[in-house]
Amino acid sequence: MGAHSFMPTRRISIATTTKARSLRSGMTIVEQILWRELRGKQLSGHRFRRQHPIGRYIADFACIEQQLVIELDGGQHQDHVTYDEHRTAYLLSHEWRVLRFWNNDVFDNLEGVLSTIVENFILYPHPNLPPARGKE
Repeated sequence: MGAHSFMPTRRISIATTTKARSLRSGMTIVEQILWRELRGKQLSGHRFRRQHPIGRYIADFACIEQQLVIELDGGQHQDHVTYDEHRTAYLLSHEWRVLRFWNNDVFDNLEGVLSTIVENFILYPHPNLPPARGKE
């Protein structure tokens, strides 16, 4: 059993993987801003991946060890409410938690967005992880 033994073993389609790679190289400005804060285990020591395939969907950001997806929604998401609902339902059914933020939240209140993510780690630790050590 590997470190990620709790992850589903389904294969991701080549098309989804290719699209994820393309999205990584063409990140929006708001995605770049948040990625600068998430990359390299900067946020409470948690590792995030960007444009990470999960089943047939691609998460903007995913913390695999916590099974947490972070989605950034711009104006175009108002036209895709049903799609987003199906996507969120799929992720939840596969034991992923989903946090959604509007793009303007990242632009106008980045510290608040980061605080919400950290609070989520504290309030809802992944059940397959050992208890945190260190500060008491």
